[in-house]
Amino acid sequence: VMQIAHELGLKSSATMMFGHVETIAERVEHLQRVRDQQDASGGFTAFICWTFQPQHTVLKVEHPTGSAEYLRMQALARIFLDNIPNIQSSWVTQGPQIGQVALKYGANDFGSVMMEENVVSSAGTTFRLDADKIEALIRAAGYEPRRRNNWYELL
Repeated sequence: VMQIAHELGLKSSATMMFGHVETIAERVEHLQRVRDQQDASGGFTAFICWTFQPQHTVLKVEHPTGSAEYLRMQALARIFLDNIPNIQSSWVTQGPQIGQVALKYGANDFGSVMMEENVVSSAGTTFRLDADKIEALIRAAGYEPRRRNNWYELL
């Protein structure tokens, strides 16, 4: 689907939900496929990884993926996907503080204010931030917040 979209000139982000049934090798395979697609098309503007959110689902896991593993994946994505210009922090699933720490683990984009979010909120994750709070978290991490549009053009 992404190959066709990119061939048509559309841009998109690439995502990876992990921490459920996949193996480490399958995570690496996923990253490789994203990398290969980006090499072929250049159509990804960003990569966002996020952990499986088992709350309120029938798909329970014995040991849910924690913050340390999420941050390792962020760092790996920054190195492995050096052909994708933006690695986004997933504060929506990890919470504001881990989202902030992710800026030190390879993320160069904190994400944005969520107008409506139905995927992870239906699983029980309900972090909400306004623009002022997002900017304060970025500044507290030692960075200058910048506003952008969906195509990563600075406003």
